[in-house]
Amino acid sequence: MSRREILGFVAAACVACCIGPIVAALAAIAALGVVSTIVIGVAGLLIAAAVVAAVVVARHRRPSTCAIETETVPVELTRISR
Repeated sequence: MSRREILGFVAAACVACCIGPIVAALAAIAALGVVSTIVIGVAGLLIAAAVVAAVVVARHRRPSTCAIETETVPVELTRISR
């Protein structure tokens, strides 16, 4: 058996032995990525909903500052001469 063949068998044995943990680690990273995406998305939706609710409540509670009573007032127009 030549050195190349032995090196090939060693590489094949290494791949056969270590492929499971490598794939498991990559799968765990991908699963955590999916979970964190879902959690961050839900948190963003909750924050947006809270902001919208706060704006709606603030608009309904704020008294109207432009409410005035209309009444007719007589106005005299005079010309100022110099």
